Amino acid sequence: MCVGLPAKVVRAKDGTAIVDATGAKREISTELLADVNPGDYVMVHAGMAIAKITADDAEETRRIMEDI
Repeated sequence: MCVGLPAKVVRAKDGTAIVDATGAKREISTELLADVNPGDYVMVHAGMAIAKITADDAEETRRIMEDI
């Protein structure tokens, strides 16, 4: 099973982004997605943004992960 974690994009440039994932900032690849901008939420797996998601989706995922 693969687990993706939600993160908020802080900065985006040239196929990479700095994201905030529950307080931890890290650099990820955004090569799989078009048009990623600061303020967007993305699902991150293995250092890559694999999908854009809504803020509501990100919050729901965080709540579920806390319950686990």
